[in-house]
This record gives sequence, structure tokens and C-alpha cells, in this order.
Amino acid sequence: MTRDDAGGDGGVSNGGRLIRFATAVLGNDASELAAARMDIADAMGGAALTDTAAVAALFNAIDRVADATGIPLEDVKAAATVDFRAAIGIDDFAAASEKGGVP
Repeated sequence: MTRDDAGGDGGVSNGGRLIRFATAVLGNDASELAAARMDIADAMGGAALTDTAAVAALFNAIDRVADATGIPLEDVKAAATVDFRAAIGIDDFAAASEKGGVP
């Protein structure tokens, strides 16, 4: 989802703020992340910021659980990430070798 989808808000209330936060979480600009957090807290409240951060963290955890349990990477994702995985050496990890070179 991007800001261009459904008018920039994903079709949900405060969607633009949530997209901004998700983008900042995945980025490397600490000041943008701080601004996105403040925007959510100011407009939606502290509890909403906590929930938003928890959802972002949960998505990270879900990936880790899938990796730890050996759930294979989908073929389409494996094909789309061949160059990226090779560039960072991820196919050299022990888990990748157990699955024929695809984590």
C-alpha cells in the first residue's frame, strides 16, 4: 500500500498517518520516525500510538516465527529476491542451506 492508494489513506480513518508511520519504521530517518509518532499521538492519542507500534512490531515477529519454524519462502518471493539475497549473503545462512538455498 502506498499513499497513492485510495486517496492516500488506504481507505481508513487516519490511514495517511499510519502509512507515514509504517514507512518511517522501515526507513532510516530517526527524525521522520519521531515526527510520525508525534503526529499519531497528537491526532489519535497515546493508546493509538502504542497499538500502531505494536502492530508494526508484530509483523516483524511473524516473519521471525515463520523463519524459526521453517516455513518456506513462497516461490514468487524467492524469485523476486534472488539478487537481494545474494548481495547480502543471506543464502549462506544455515537455514537457507537446509532448504536448498532458499530461506
